Amino acid sequence: MTVQPDRPGPEPGFPAATRDEWRRLAAAVLRRSGAEAGSPEEALSSTTYDGVTIAPLYDPGDLPADPGLPGFAPYVRGAAGGPGGWDVRQRHAHPDPATTREAVLADLENGVTSLWLVLGDDALDVAALPRVLDGVYLDLAPVVLDAGPRTAEAAQAYLRLAPDAAPGGNLGADPIGLRARTGAAAPLDLPALARLAGDNGLRAITVDATPYHDAGGADAEELGCSIATGLAYLRVLTDAGLTAEEAFGQIEFRYAATADQFLTIAKFRAARKLWARVAEVCGVTEGAGQAQHAVTSSAMMTARDPWVNMLRTTLACFAAGAGGAGAVTVQPFDARLGLPDAFARRIARNTHSLLVEEAGVARVIDPAGGSWYVERLTADLAASAWEWFQEIERAGGAEAALDRLIPARLAATWERRSRDIAHRAAPITGVSEFPDLDGRVPVRDLAPEPVRGGLPQVHYAQGFESLRDRADRAPSRPVVFLATVGPVAAHTARASFAANLFQAGGLATVTGGPLTDPEEIAAAFRASGTAVACLCSSDELYGEHAAAVAGALRRAGAKRVWLAGRGRYDGVDATVHAGCDALAVLSTTFDDLGVTP
Repeated sequence: MTVQPDRPGPEPGFPAATRDEWRRLAAAVLRRSGAEAGSPEEALSSTTYDGVTIAPLYDPGDLPADPGLPGFAPYVRGAAGGPGGWDVRQRHAHPDPATTREAVLADLENGVTSLWLVLGDDALDVAALPRVLDGVYLDLAPVVLDAGPRTAEAAQAYLRLAPDAAPGGNLGADPIGLRARTGAAAPLDLPALARLAGDNGLRAITVDATPYHDAGGADAEELGCSIATGLAYLRVLTDAGLTAEEAFGQIEFRYAATADQFLTIAKFRAARKLWARVAEVCGVTEGAGQAQHAVTSSAMMTARDPWVNMLRTTLACFAAGAGGAGAVTVQPFDARLGLPDAFARRIARNTHSLLVEEAGVARVIDPAGGSWYVERLTADLAASAWEWFQEIERAGGAEAALDRLIPARLAATWERRSRDIAHRAAPITGVSEFPDLDGRVPVRDLAPEPVRGGLPQVHYAQGFESLRDRADRAPSRPVVFLATVGPVAAHTARASFAANLFQAGGLATVTGGPLTDPEEIAAAFRASGTAVACLCSSDELYGEHAAAVAGALRRAGAKRVWLAGRGRYDGVDATVHAGCDALAVLSTTFDDLGVTP
């Protein structure tokens, strides 16, 4: 009988692959492409907004220290010791108690395992809790409260309804997170709430890191802010007489999950590692695994072509589950449009069911574990977050850093991110790329306006969507004329690129051609009724015809002439090309067309 080796090696006749051989082959390809760099790694690497390098190749030499075992410190591979899926937690914030009760019961009957209730002046009234939870088995379905300054009132109301509340619930106290969102302080007696929660088998505190993400922050920044906030709460609780173990048992963390699946997986793994380090310093050995609640990112959601949000939230849910989050909330695809309807909530909860039941994502503990890339990314993200956490601590802690340090850091990150979005280096499908001008946006009831005043809340698509709104308000859709010069094979690629770019701002495009005679192109331009044109053709034909065509367009009344591609030609104002500032191009075109803001 043939005995298989413990670790299979290369087949006979095939040499082992090495990094040096990869470098040699990659360098040859780069030379042929004209790229100049000191090494293939330098040419092909990218950097996250946290400064973490994403290399083009990983091998066993990139593995960091042993991440441990699932259920054991440092909990990189999971706070629990086995598979079993995640808690499907649905968010409810509709201000009408009857509507929310109907939605709650539908969710619990169809796969949801816990509830996240938003209470307060801009959502459900606390006094409506008995009506909302009528018919809910509160000893089976955990409830997480989110009541802001009315947390103590909501906690008392909930516990009167549920003296035997299901474990896994949370009273939702988070005064620092509330200040980050609203700018307003909310004095809460955290030790009293912790004792109340502990007596009922619940947690009292939610460290909500999503305000830092929603302000445009990067992953390590979100992590560092959360760990600093968690440590601040630990100090308050232990100073009031709770043991460190009791204090750790009262805190749950909430993080944003995005469609960047690998960064999201690494973020949840890194968060557990960071919190385990805090536990180690505090001398806590039991119950130090971080309780995590993932919610799909609000910043990544779009109002235009909202159906694509279903794909974004599916990726985010997968990544959060694969990353080991204990509870996951999928936001409905229409969240940017107002209050979600029953169909959107059903799609949201069925996203979990598909991933857990059909795809089997939860059958494996830490499915990304052992990946050279994921393990390295986890370690690098944790290191970057720890540096940021230490900077916050040097500034006086999370609350003091909210005065200046945190807003300045997040604003700088958002500036870099928004620049990438404007240049379409960070594409948004259905908005900055492949927009559907004829698509109908579903109509939803408007959601109550939340209290703002703290950190800004941004949406990645907001620049392009504001231009789409501007175009839609015009009496008729603004038009850009595409002057396609020469045969179809010569102009199709650049005409498609230009059409995609202008349509991202809500501008329609009409094509005149294919022609080469400048006067015929000018006649087609006049017939289009617009004042802006864009030349589309090959570099060779530009050399022959661009100046003449641009001159004819000028004589025909063109206020601005763009050219798809690169190069300078008489009569051409500027170019549109891959990597150009698309938002600047679109804003200029709106002004040229006289479209009012």
